[in-house]
Amino acid sequence: MIIDFSQIKEESVMNFKGGKGELCTRNYIDGKCKIMKSCLRPGASSGLHTHEGNCEIVYIISGTATFYYDGEKETANPGEVHYCPEGHAHYMENNTDTDLVYLAIVPEHR
Repeated sequence: MIIDFSQIKEESVMNFKGGKGELCTRNYIDGKCKIMKSCLRPGASSGLHTHEGNCEIVYIISGTATFYYDGEKETANPGEVHYCPEGHAHYMENNTDTDLVYLAIVPEHR
């Protein structure tokens, strides 16, 4: 199965999960997995959240992401992956003046 994000309508989400600023995203969701190609605009962030019943894998395509994972600060650059296992908490920020583009995969653990 091929997922062509250029064929999926982009959505603009403000203050994602209680964060700040704009997140632009194209999402494939089938009930068992969410696969999202997203762009976090400069100065934007997601809100702090805990993964219950799922985990999240975030692959950085371009830009620099600052993650706060279980209270610790981490920086991820293009080609690197941030992983948040089930039961752990995180949020991310784009503290730069360029877009942060990433692929996020959230498999459901049922």
